[in-house]
Amino acid sequence: MKILDYLIKENIPFHSLKYYKQAFTHSSYANEAQNKLEDYERLEFMGDAVLQLFVSEYLFKSYPDYPEGELTTLRSKLVREESLAKFARELRLEELIYLGVGEEKSGGRDRDSVLCDIFESFVGALYLDCGKKEVIKILHKTIFKHVDDVFHSEEIIDYKTKLQELIQADDRRSVTYKLIAETGPANAPEFTINVTLDGMVLGTGKGTSKKKAEQQSAKDALLKMAKTKEKD
Repeated sequence: MKILDYLIKENIPFHSLKYYKQAFTHSSYANEAQNKLEDYERLEFMGDAVLQLFVSEYLFKSYPDYPEGELTTLRSKLVREESLAKFARELRLEELIYLGVGEEKSGGRDRDSVLCDIFESFVGALYLDCGKKEVIKILHKTIFKHVDDVFHSEEIIDYKTKLQELIQADDRRSVTYKLIAETGPANAPEFTINVTLDGMVLGTGKGTSKKKAEQQSAKDALLKMAKTKEKD
């Protein structure tokens, strides 16, 4: 499906197609193109910030009795990689992505990390081109209608939030995440990340994206801390 056809079908009152073309241009496609193209990474940055703000605003108004901790957990579940990839599929955004040959062959069109990025870049493009009103319409079609089922879902566990809450139960210190290795080809990388506290490594995790590796490192830290507590 062409981007123009999609925007018309979704009744999006677009002004400039260039935002959307950039939003769906993967770096692999931009690198292979003869003419210099911009990939979606800058729009992804914008979309991430927009999602944080508008999802926070929606949760704050919709759940007035929820304390800060529960609102933070709920928001983190809604904007996690797996969740945003699911929402991208609901909008059929995968059909619009411009991918390089190698990325296409390796299954990039259905990879969660790519679809998560695409959802964020699409939101970023929509915000810059049309403003808040149209972004909110898209969020009602995706994120907002899934708030309750995501909140009660056991399959989406935010280990990073759990770890931070556990650390802050004793004091106000914060853990940090550090990339220690990146292996594999550009179209299928694997990241290794350490989570540390005051220079001490608490856990290590690997994943096909930095976000996944951070979650796995937090999970590893929680498991190790639980074992240490059992011994005590």
